[in-house]
Amino acid sequence: MKVLVVDDDVVSRMVLMHLIDSCGPFDIVEAEDGEDAWQQLLQMQQQGLRPAICFCDLRMPRLSGMELLQRVREHTELATLPFVLVTSANDRDTVDVATQSGVTGYIVKPFQADQVRQHLHAFLDKTQSAYRHRAEDPAQTLSRLGINQERLLVYLNGFASQLNSAGDDLPVLLQQGQQDQARERLERLQAGCVTLGLDGGAARLQGLTGAALSAPAVQEALTEVVRAVSYQSDLVLQSAPD
Repeated sequence: MKVLVVDDDVVSRMVLMHLIDSCGPFDIVEAEDGEDAWQQLLQMQQQGLRPAICFCDLRMPRLSGMELLQRVREHTELATLPFVLVTSANDRDTVDVATQSGVTGYIVKPFQADQVRQHLHAFLDKTQSAYRHRAEDPAQTLSRLGINQERLLVYLNGFASQLNSAGDDLPVLLQQGQQDQARERLERLQAGCVTLGLDGGAARLQGLTGAALSAPAVQEALTEVVRAVSYQSDLVLQSAPD
């Protein structure tokens, strides 16, 4: 499974690659700046390939991390690519803009192994035979919703952004004791799963409704649904006509 690492600083790039390598058997592809990464992504896409996830530095010459993110989100076949922005602690304003642009997550320099592992966890799970993807066939989803593959990928990408946002917001709500508000948020996400044909994701979220919600249980469930969205997006791309 390919992981794209983009950073113009060779030392930072090597450190991040080492941390990724320590997490599992990933095929790491490196790029020296955003423009180099964009060209590599286009080449992979022409071959019917793409990385499982991209870790990208924010500030780079030729093409910045934000500019690369915007290009990726505007590209039909790459729009759902999980994109983790590598930032410094004083980049808060840019991070806010990136959130609106559909960034998947962030890693703050200096790198910590737990930060990297958190973003790779779902992909490590997906490579294990224990994972069983339960979802409607993409062709059935397209027919039921009356849309094309491009629109379905846009919907899946938008839903992934909602899930990541919920991963940040729900622990705060639970810490404040707002169980009802958290439950309503999860019910909306469950409805999204149903609409997009993510049967396993819908069942996973429904399983939370029978007891008091806890932050660890919610985070685990959201991670599984994000994984399902990524897997379903890959199936949509694989079913696209040549």
